[in-house]
Amino acid sequence: MKLIIVSGRSGSGKSTALHVLEDLGYYCIDNLPIGLLSPLTREAMNSSEARQHIAVSIDARNLSGDIANFETLYNQLQHPDLSLEIIYLDAADQMLIQRFHATRRKHPLSTPERSLSEAIKDEKALLEPIARLADLHIDTTERSMYELREMVRERIAGRGVQQMALLIQSFGYKHGVPVDSDFVFDVRCLPNPYWDTSLRGYTGIDAPIQTFLEAQPDTARMLGDLQDFLDRWLPSFHNVNRSYMTVAIGCTGGQHRSVYMAEQLAAHFVTRFNNVQVRHTELPEHRETSLGEDEALP
Repeated sequence: MKLIIVSGRSGSGKSTALHVLEDLGYYCIDNLPIGLLSPLTREAMNSSEARQHIAVSIDARNLSGDIANFETLYNQLQHPDLSLEIIYLDAADQMLIQRFHATRRKHPLSTPERSLSEAIKDEKALLEPIARLADLHIDTTERSMYELREMVRERIAGRGVQQMALLIQSFGYKHGVPVDSDFVFDVRCLPNPYWDTSLRGYTGIDAPIQTFLEAQPDTARMLGDLQDFLDRWLPSFHNVNRSYMTVAIGCTGGQHRSVYMAEQLAAHFVTRFNNVQVRHTELPEHRETSLGEDEALP
């Protein structure tokens, strides 16, 4: 049986993720009390009509004591016949504040004595026992509802049973390191095409940038080193049933070197994993592409 727990701070997109899972055939329950998780799982596994896919949302509306003891419950749920995953969504504090102001909704932790910004910060501390056990962290700060839907659909439906989903994303250090990264590699030591004014308007997807970087000896050496490192260690994560891995490649602006490297790594690993996606954080027109052999469900 497959059980997915969706959690995260209010306003981060939990309802959107749960709706996608429902569309994918999961039996979904929103705001499940933590105390009912074990009985629900036992009933589903023991029933002759057991559903094979269940998704539940657990958030700050639960009792704080139950959330604090979540790790104990998580360990108790481990069973050879149960595939358990946790998806944790979050966004920057200021973005969450903007979303609450836009929708005029009340934060579940806000009170006359506690401001919205204080409630958002308190919620992060409250949910930490769940966040640290998550298999997949999704930062929705810069993602629209439609991008979030597509990402959940690709990462859940786009991989087969026990297959690890690999996301390789480029980013610009001047915009900040993506918080959902598992591995972060800095390629700012490579020659920067930006300083050639004839190349400045291109990106790492375009042939002139590729030609420029491939003419630099350090580019091939760094690419080879990154491929060797990931070839060695990604299977180890897969062997311990890691469901998701995100590899982030950064340069200064996220337009040239990191984009090129992310594309090259994705092309390398598409032959090794069934679900490989490449995302260019600073290129809106090329935000995310699936390179895996499996197609996502509609």
